[in-house]
Amino acid sequence: MQIENNKVATLHYTLKDNEGNILDQSEDGSFVYLHGALNIIPGLETALTGKTAGEELNVKVSPDDGYGVRSEEHMQEVPKEMFESDADIQVGMQFHAQGPDGQALMVTVAEIKDEAIVVDGNHPLAGMELNFDVKIIEVRDASDEEMEHGHVHSPEGCGH
Repeated sequence: MQIENNKVATLHYTLKDNEGNILDQSEDGSFVYLHGALNIIPGLETALTGKTAGEELNVKVSPDDGYGVRSEEHMQEVPKEMFESDADIQVGMQFHAQGPDGQALMVTVAEIKDEAIVVDGNHPLAGMELNFDVKIIEVRDASDEEMEHGHVHSPEGCGH
């Protein structure tokens, strides 16, 4: 069976930067997703389309097909008063924030100034070429419920 929309694919992957540093890898040996439901970055999903169980591939994904290019528009100075007064804010810390349209997003502290904290709303992997080593373990039909919900369910069910 080939990977295509509304199929569930199980795979092992290792993600590296261009220097060969491991950035991420599948937990417990495998990663399961619903193809065509925007559950993975576009460049990887495109590369996996048409592949079958047992295939192994190396995929280089450009920023445009990954987490996007870095944008200075996603950098923002926030007054220190917006943070709890006893918080020990450090560069690199991450916080949940609310975007202009009300969507939840993760921001990273980029700089600490006297009166403000500079936060970076870019994805941590934005602007990077991503190198995936992938082995496809299994491909199956998605259930009606998985297709309706837009994600894979565990054997125990959905949970929401």
